[in-house]
Amino acid sequence: MSNVLIKNVRLYGAGDPVDVLLADGEIREIGTDLGVVEAETVDGTGQYLLPGFVDLHTHLREPGREDTETIESGSAAAALGGYTAVFAMANTSPVADSVVVTDHVWRRGQEVGLVDVYPVGAVTVGLAGKQLAEMGTMAAGEAGVRMFSDDGHCVYDPLIMRRALEYANSLGVLIAQHAEEPRLTDGAVAHEGPTAARLGLAGWPRAAEESIVARDALLARDAGARVHICHASTAGTVELLKWAKGQGISITAEVTPHHLLLDDSRLETYDAVNRVNPPLREAADVAALRQALADGVLDCVATDHAPHAAQDKCCEFAAARPGMLGLETALSIVVETMVEPGLLDWRGVARVMSENPARIAGLDDQGRPLAVGEPANLVLIDPATSWTVRATELASISENTPYEAMTLPARVTATFLRGRVTARDGKARQRERGASAARERS
Repeated sequence: MSNVLIKNVRLYGAGDPVDVLLADGEIREIGTDLGVVEAETVDGTGQYLLPGFVDLHTHLREPGREDTETIESGSAAAALGGYTAVFAMANTSPVADSVVVTDHVWRRGQEVGLVDVYPVGAVTVGLAGKQLAEMGTMAAGEAGVRMFSDDGHCVYDPLIMRRALEYANSLGVLIAQHAEEPRLTDGAVAHEGPTAARLGLAGWPRAAEESIVARDALLARDAGARVHICHASTAGTVELLKWAKGQGISITAEVTPHHLLLDDSRLETYDAVNRVNPPLREAADVAALRQALADGVLDCVATDHAPHAAQDKCCEFAAARPGMLGLETALSIVVETMVEPGLLDWRGVARVMSENPARIAGLDDQGRPLAVGEPANLVLIDPATSWTVRATELASISENTPYEAMTLPARVTATFLRGRVTARDGKARQRERGASAARERS
């Protein structure tokens, strides 16, 4: 493994510039004017170094929809976005409800080698909400599955959810809930409010999310288990999370970049790129989500990166598949919505994009301090640059980004996975196949 020397970089965007030497998968030395023979040098002048990002919620579509994304293309997008670990949701085809599928996803991610791809196992067989999947078998497999979710579907039966939480508690794994009471969202495609009513779009009430959040907080309390809320989207969910955490309930929650930036005024054009699940809410919800992330009520940012083929988006709004790309734009959206308004500093960015998601998922080699001896899973950021989003220039196979032609602040310039450069200057670096494709661990 070659050495890498990052020159003149500011750790967490603060303090004086230092040099950082990466060797044997770890941070070997931090100081000034470090000189090393046979090291790849990365100029970090004017740039910030943070722990590599961890995404608890992404869709890589493999197996089954490789026409929209693959583990390879999604890993490239993740590396370019500054991620060193991602959790791939279970709604593939076949569903990741067996150790055969989850181990395949893990192995494929290791072969590609750009990020650590952790498969998320399904809570129920076929995501049908009727019968618990073999969570123990998946947890004991090669992938060591540590998170389970029926994302895209809510585990709506309270008895099934209670049993899942009890089982997860005994296994030491996490249930991540897609909070949506399906009887309140039948046929719904947009946030229930004045915009949807004026546009003639079937409304999706906040209560559909909030009722499940409240229910699952109580179930987690009684089971003594942990529960994680996917893509929180309403001010009411924020208030419920405050209450639950105040009661000592072990509950965490994520917010997506698009729910931090966009609101339902985007629907005026009927452009289906703006259809997402849960839907874009009102401006008041956006403001509440931003403040909740700053205050720690919402624990982390997760992309819900959801690639779709053109035919699934270039159609009438109600017929479109919900979802947006998110991996390569996440950092810039967080900077625009949280850093530039003064809600977070760069240390806070590390907390919500790296440290907290790593803690929630139980990853002991991610989200670590920038210190000698720690794993070299890192991201280098130019905070002063700006860039214009072009779907055709993103690494994803699909092009369903809501940020097309937007000029966004800050950009990842390099990503390091256990000291190896996986992305630099806008290009993902595939590692050599063969022996070097074996799983690397420091």
